[in-house]
Amino acid sequence: MSTETVDVANQRNSNANMADKKTLTKTTHLSLSNMTKIENKLNYFEENLEKSRVCLDCTEKRLADTDQNSNDLEITENGRRTNTDIQEFYNGKSILVTGATGFLGKVLVEKLLRCCPDVENIYLLVRQKKGKDIYTRIDDIFDDPVFERLKREAPKFRHKIVAIPGDCGAAGLGLTLNDRQTLTEKVNIIFHSAATVKFVEHLRTALVTNVCAPLHMLRLVRDMKGLDVLMHISTAYSNCHLSQVRERFYPCSVDCDQLSGLVDKFTDSEIDSLLPTILGSWPNTYTLTKAVAEKELRDDCGGVPLGIFRPAIVTSTAQEPIPCWIDNMYGLRGVVVGAATGVLRTLLCDKEVTAEIVPVDMVVNCLLASARDVHLSYKQSPPPAEPPIFNYVSSVEQRITWGGFMEHNVEQIGWSPLNSAIWYFCLTLNTSPLVNTLYEVFLHLVPAVLIDGLALCVGQSPKMLKLYRKIRKFSSVLSYFSTKEIKFCNKRTRELWERTSEDDKQLFPFSMAQMDWSKYFQGYILGIRKYIFKEEDDSLPQAKRKWTRLYYFHQIVRVIFILFAVYLVWHIFSSVF
Repeated sequence: MSTETVDVANQRNSNANMADKKTLTKTTHLSLSNMTKIENKLNYFEENLEKSRVCLDCTEKRLADTDQNSNDLEITENGRRTNTDIQEFYNGKSILVTGATGFLGKVLVEKLLRCCPDVENIYLLVRQKKGKDIYTRIDDIFDDPVFERLKREAPKFRHKIVAIPGDCGAAGLGLTLNDRQTLTEKVNIIFHSAATVKFVEHLRTALVTNVCAPLHMLRLVRDMKGLDVLMHISTAYSNCHLSQVRERFYPCSVDCDQLSGLVDKFTDSEIDSLLPTILGSWPNTYTLTKAVAEKELRDDCGGVPLGIFRPAIVTSTAQEPIPCWIDNMYGLRGVVVGAATGVLRTLLCDKEVTAEIVPVDMVVNCLLASARDVHLSYKQSPPPAEPPIFNYVSSVEQRITWGGFMEHNVEQIGWSPLNSAIWYFCLTLNTSPLVNTLYEVFLHLVPAVLIDGLALCVGQSPKMLKLYRKIRKFSSVLSYFSTKEIKFCNKRTRELWERTSEDDKQLFPFSMAQMDWSKYFQGYILGIRKYIFKEEDDSLPQAKRKWTRLYYFHQIVRVIFILFAVYLVWHIFSSVF
């Protein structure tokens, strides 16, 4: 290789090295430049982050100040206030509820879970029934439409529910030792609403459920370490033999031991024969046993923070959690159902007598407020000499008569008839027992005989006479309350409303002065259609067509009956003269 060739190669290598150095220098310069930019950006973000932290601290301080200045009211995502006076009372508390499978009990549990979301636990004392274990019965409770709103707003509520197997009528409430220990250690508040509400219940059953059960509960609470209050749900009619009922205890001619001695000594049929003598001034076993329970609780409650809550005739919901919800046909609801289906056509009832009805959701609101009030009263010195009593009635603030009650229902039945109706609505209210008996013969007995006769002719089993025997038994019991005027005093309940905070009045409304009966009854029959007969709104056109046919058929039968009566009178007159 020549010297010239080597020099050229060296020159090329030198040029290449210089180019690489320039490229490296340029790359390094760019990298340093980028790093400087990144560093500047990081410094910028750091400065802004610090400013953001300062702003966040200021915002948190302002929010804290705002929260402090808003009476410590916390608002949840659903807009519920969770620190009102009543809610604060239930926050962190464990609650025992008996009768949770009943009408009032379901609404009570739903209201507690929805409007007092910070309760610790709700213990439900439930017994096995008709082959169903307690867990199946609990599932049945929460399958009810009354819990649909709760499922939307708080779908994970079930973790607060604790099922306790037991029997209110059994000794020791039928509790196991472990369950008894759990309740005595953890429960703070008790709502005892378990009862038999059948007016015609046999005395033996009514005594066990309505008298013995509250006394078993009273023995349990004496061992409770952190009990705040025991609320016993009685009835406004526990002293219905009186013309005036105040929020106080009244003498009772019998006690638990006497009734227990009678039911132990005599058979069921013998007790039925002696019942008029046993009842004395009370019209049925339900009201008598409720009065006896109040007497026994007053005598034995020494040292226990006990309150007595007396609601009147409890009817379907007014607003919460859904309007016009109902789940049974007991009492007054049975009358409306019987009339709406065309089965009940006459009733011993005075139109001018007060219909002492109260919506179940407002009953529950007052019950929750009164429990807190009873607790506070026992914290005072000295505590109450006797357990406080709350009469929850409608007549003092928003009276409605039986005549007004029927007028509202007649109007709404025309707008919302039942597909299940077998005859046109035609209910006659009578104040005379003799006249009512004559109406029963012509409007109940005669049609029942004719229908059962036709059923036998076509090979079907007769049912109407059996049905009307039940109706007569039921209506004869109800007539006591629909023909007697009782003056109720609810001073303590009204004073409780006046002391209730504005926030609690919005969340737990219970003043009957705010009740609009016209608005309430607009959905009353619709509630019966939907929740008792399972008839949806889209079936209304069909029901109205059927109602029209029943109306014309009813008028035709009336004309035929009148013509037959005229013919009969004319025939008798002609024969005599």
